[in-house]
Amino acid sequence: MAMAGTLAGRLSRMNSQFDIVHHPYSLSSMATAQAAHVPGHRLAKTLLLEDESGYVTAVIPSNHHLQMMAIRDLSGRDLVLAHEDDIREVFKDCELGAIPPCGMSYGMQTYVDESLFDEPEVWFEAGDHMELVHMARDQFMTLMGDAQRGRFSHVMM
Repeated sequence: MAMAGTLAGRLSRMNSQFDIVHHPYSLSSMATAQAAHVPGHRLAKTLLLEDESGYVTAVIPSNHHLQMMAIRDLSGRDLVLAHEDDIREVFKDCELGAIPPCGMSYGMQTYVDESLFDEPEVWFEAGDHMELVHMARDQFMTLMGDAQRGRFSHVMM
C-alpha cells in the first residue's frame, strides 16, 4: 500500500514540502521509530477517540501516553479510545495502526499535542506500515493549522 490518498491530497493542497522515509514493516509506533531510526518524541502517533457526538483524533509523540482527562477537558467531551473496527471504517485508505495526523481531512476535529511543535522536524505515518512522511516543524505546523493545540500527553516511563 502506498501513501493514503486522503493524506496525499492534503499534502498537495497545502503545497507541503516533505520526504518519504521507507522502513521495515512495523506494527507499533515505538517499533516504527526504531525501524526508521527516528527519535520517538519526533514521531507523531494518531489516536482515534469517540463519544456519542462522533469521532476526533488526538496526535501525540509516539513515546507519550495520552492523558484522557486532559483531552476531555480540552475538548469538553467524554471521549474514549475508539475500537479497531471503527478505525477501519473511518480511515478506509489506511492500514490499521498507520493513521496520518490530519484527521480534519477525514471530517473530524483534530487535537495535536503542542510538544510536537517544539521539535525541529516531525515524522508521521503515511497510511501503511512501511512509509513515514518527514517534514520540518514549520511545514508540520502549517499542515496541522486547523487542529486545536493543547498539552494532553506525557512521556512513557
